[in-house]
Amino acid sequence: MFKAVRISILLFILFFVALSTWLTQARSTDWNNSLWVKVYPINADGSAEATKYIDDLDVRQFEGIEAFIARETERYGSSVRRPVRIELGLPVREQPPELPAGPNLFSTMAWSLKMRWWASTVTGSQDDIEPDVRIFVRYHRPDLAVMLENSVGLQRGMVGIVNAYASRRHRGTNNVIIAHEFLHTLGATDKYSPTDGHPIAPDGIAEPDRTPLYPQRYAEIMGGRIALAEDDSEIPSSLKYAVIGSLTASEINLID
Repeated sequence: MFKAVRISILLFILFFVALSTWLTQARSTDWNNSLWVKVYPINADGSAEATKYIDDLDVRQFEGIEAFIARETERYGSSVRRPVRIELGLPVREQPPELPAGPNLFSTMAWSLKMRWWASTVTGSQDDIEPDVRIFVRYHRPDLAVMLENSVGLQRGMVGIVNAYASRRHRGTNNVIIAHEFLHTLGATDKYSPTDGHPIAPDGIAEPDRTPLYPQRYAEIMGGRIALAEDDSEIPSSLKYAVIGSLTASEINLID
């Protein structure tokens, strides 16, 4: 009898968590109200350069992301004046859980649970009121060979981890990657090749009907790069050169 009660309570808790997650995700893509996105800087390598860059950070440095989302959602018919509102959080001293070296279904699921728990606890009292989406930006010294694309966004938990360079020169590309991972939290999928990182036509390029097809002028945000040729591409210097393609728009409920 007692065992049955415990199982019933556990099932109720799991149901409540699942329902709460579903409602949060549904609300995040109804485009009726602004989404509150909070960015937390992390010194990824412990360098003095990253520390100074984080100390000098200002929320205005992320205005390009707000402008990009506003421009693209309006293009698809949304009437929300400011669909995304970004706030800069206090620096986080802990590093997020590392991705598994040889990922499989179970290790990835375990990492996802660790990541969501870490994100919910590491921000402390600054998140007495929880934001809709948390983005943790790990800043590296700009002279290090860091794979910026090795970032991740989780729809379940509405949390993203971004690797970025601690340099004003890289501010535009940092914002491109932050916007990419933010859209992952809303349900958008990658549209580039996992083997070489190049955008996959037609959904991963900005202008699939362009003649000739290459070079493209813009990047589809989930394709991640401007396709210069089928086997050549580059990260755009800013979100001025990025768009949300029709499949991505469908995935985040901007169109039916």
